[in-house]
Amino acid sequence: MTQYDNWKISVLGERAEEVRDLYEPNKEEESLYIGLEHIEQQSLRVTAIGSSSDTISTKKIFQSGDILFGSLRPYFRKVARPKFRGVCSTDITVIRAKEDTDQGFLQYFIANQEFIDHASNISSGTRMPRANWKVLAKSEWRFPPLPTQRKIAAILSAYDDLIENNLRRIKILEEMAQTIYREWFVKFRFPGHEKTRMVDSTLGKIPEGWEVATISEVCSSFEDGDWIETKDQSGNDYRLLQVSNIGVGKFIETGNFRYVTEETFTRLHCTEVVPGDILISRMPKPTGRAWLVTLMPWRMITAVDVAIARANLRKANSFFLLHHLNSPENLELVDKHQTGTTRPRISRKNLGALPLALPPRSLQERFRRFAASTYELITSLRRKNQTLQQTRDLLLPKLISDELDVSDLDIKTGGHVQ
Repeated sequence: MTQYDNWKISVLGERAEEVRDLYEPNKEEESLYIGLEHIEQQSLRVTAIGSSSDTISTKKIFQSGDILFGSLRPYFRKVARPKFRGVCSTDITVIRAKEDTDQGFLQYFIANQEFIDHASNISSGTRMPRANWKVLAKSEWRFPPLPTQRKIAAILSAYDDLIENNLRRIKILEEMAQTIYREWFVKFRFPGHEKTRMVDSTLGKIPEGWEVATISEVCSSFEDGDWIETKDQSGNDYRLLQVSNIGVGKFIETGNFRYVTEETFTRLHCTEVVPGDILISRMPKPTGRAWLVTLMPWRMITAVDVAIARANLRKANSFFLLHHLNSPENLELVDKHQTGTTRPRISRKNLGALPLALPPRSLQERFRRFAASTYELITSLRRKNQTLQQTRDLLLPKLISDELDVSDLDIKTGGHVQ
């Protein structure tokens, strides 16, 4: 008898079930909403949360701990297990473990590339392939005993816990930078403010020595993204970044990236994104949100829904401009200058004409030094998370397939189905 003889072959439907509790949108009732766009590709995380009040069609209800599996284009590997209840898109399959199956183990089982490949292979539809749970439920897989399932889940979830802890640290660091920005440049409580006289301006009272400028005036260049027709989207020289590919606070590899060749880049006179650029969303959601480009793992241009701003260093630096663009005051102005009803957007001209109170460069430089060190730490934490995710994804198939035996390891699992 080998160490794996107690693993049993089971039909998936005996181990897990699809939950189809439906929800009809009600403007008077608001629930947390998760669509496919809110689940990050590959990371097994929910990166944003919407509201049910913004939806118009039937949705599904999920409970805390349920597994959400992106059944539309399953090859994107969009799998998550929220720690809250809410409603989700019908493009998401809600899955719950049955008896003798650990919910935590089941999440990683579904996220295993072998399962993702199988789900992709049985999908129906050419342009929008979709995995059918009824078909998936008939497939056969090997499952370890419940105690081993819990140990596997405990090992893999330890990596996810470390990732979540780093994400919380990142959020705190970002909030610290935003708090300093608001103290100095919105509330005008900057170092030495006690000795600075307030004077009248078109924006109201501002500190003496400051000036009123527009966003375009503090940029050395301020451009729309590139219009790339479908026929020109090919090759692998440049990634074409769209709003749908941008996550909360950073760039993430979500959605289906389009690509542009070097020949197309040159022929269409595209603008390459470089570190230090600020990318601004011109269409929802969220219109006006800005991101600072730091790491460049690939060459990139942007589509027309993302504007590119480069700070004029004689007037402003990127860190000051980034925090101004993301300030509630500026985003409120963006909302007022949007056009369109079905797809509200702001034009580059209107965005560039928005005013700001521009502080002296010496004060901006003090803020830059603080923000730059903060963002260096944030970058370090993101790199650690990439390593943790890669390690987890290397271990996952070995544990799920019984290549690594953990049955005799002393691992605390809590002793209950998680």
